[in-house]
Amino acid sequence: MRTIKLTSGQMPTAEMYKRNATITAEELKAVADIIDDVRKRGDEAVAEYTERFDKVKPRVTNISLQEAELVIKRVSRDVLEALDVAAKRITDFHSRQLRQSSFDARSDGSLVGTKITPLDSVGIYVPGGRALYPSTVLMNAIPARVAGVRRIAMVTPPNDKGTVEPVLLAAALLAGVTEIHVVGGAQAIAALAYGTKSIASVDKITGPGNAYVAAAKRLVSGDVGIDMIAGPSEVLILADDSAEPALVAIDLMAQAEHDPQAACYLVTTDPDLPEVVLEEIEAFLEDSPRADITRKSLDDNGVIFVVPDLSTAISAANTIAPEHLEVNMDNALEILGLLDNAGAIFLGHWTPESVGDYVAGPNHTLPTSGTARFSSPLSVDDFTKKTSVICYSASALNQDMPIISALANVEGLWAHGKSVRARFEILEDDDTVS
Repeated sequence: MRTIKLTSGQMPTAEMYKRNATITAEELKAVADIIDDVRKRGDEAVAEYTERFDKVKPRVTNISLQEAELVIKRVSRDVLEALDVAAKRITDFHSRQLRQSSFDARSDGSLVGTKITPLDSVGIYVPGGRALYPSTVLMNAIPARVAGVRRIAMVTPPNDKGTVEPVLLAAALLAGVTEIHVVGGAQAIAALAYGTKSIASVDKITGPGNAYVAAAKRLVSGDVGIDMIAGPSEVLILADDSAEPALVAIDLMAQAEHDPQAACYLVTTDPDLPEVVLEEIEAFLEDSPRADITRKSLDDNGVIFVVPDLSTAISAANTIAPEHLEVNMDNALEILGLLDNAGAIFLGHWTPESVGDYVAGPNHTLPTSGTARFSSPLSVDDFTKKTSVICYSASALNQDMPIISALANVEGLWAHGKSVRARFEILEDDDTVS
């Protein structure tokens, strides 16, 4: 990890905390061709790309819920119990986000409000590759189920046996998934967006994936909804002299082991902490089964900022706007109000980022690449749509007619004003009008 010293009030620049580009032009071009082919040839194209990229021919393309029930018997009891606890926590947290339609009846006889309706169908993408992510199934499908989505289609790449790992199927059943399709990559996103004979199109696609999945989501956005364009995972740890170096080290590694492109930042007011943290990382790496990935991530994308005061530390965190922000300090709660830009904030020495990944309850699908400046975690709101509702009485319309006419005249839209006046010209003798 590189070490950079900042002066009081100095902000880190983008060059200091280089983030890997989410999507390249070459990836966009390659994915555009895949999407176009899937739109033309449907399942045939999906099968060809799956065999080409995953180096395996799926034994089945769809897994029924009945088949999944049989397969999950292979999952150990402790894992099933862990998934069950996590699912209940995630359900409880997201149930509190559920909004109801609301209406305001005004004294002039008009009524305005918002009608909230669940999306009819969503597709959730669950990555394969370096690791299994049953937590991704829970975090994407449960908010959709809580929102009232009728159809939840899960897509995930086949494993080396051409099927889906039982633990993912267990998570799918717990989370309320209604369809399971054995397909990944850009071809899966294309199938969800535009439909094939075996995969019906959906209204929205959520879930993380590699650069090709991210590129595909970007290209289909607008034809279907998407949650976000996810970049490499990242963590920023704010630490002072109360932080335990070994805990800072292992928390940085917990993010680094995800991906060689993961970004890990340490911002500390303790000038002696970095050296000890780096020593602890080396010691932990000896036991890590993902040491190569972890080391590459920390070497390529890890940065330590040594700052002279807490104010500069907080400003640095807000500037970087990380996906995960750990506050490894005694006074963590005291500075919460000053931390404006983060996907999720983890407060205190006893709150590692991994609790958020699995069991705390808040969603772990978070804005990356600095988008926490304007984006939010995945929530129940992402699986609903809001419709404005307006109902006027004759008296209310008469009262607002001068305002509408004035604004319509300014904008040169004659029919806008006339549509109001016409009601009193045509309907004034109709006793049914109120």
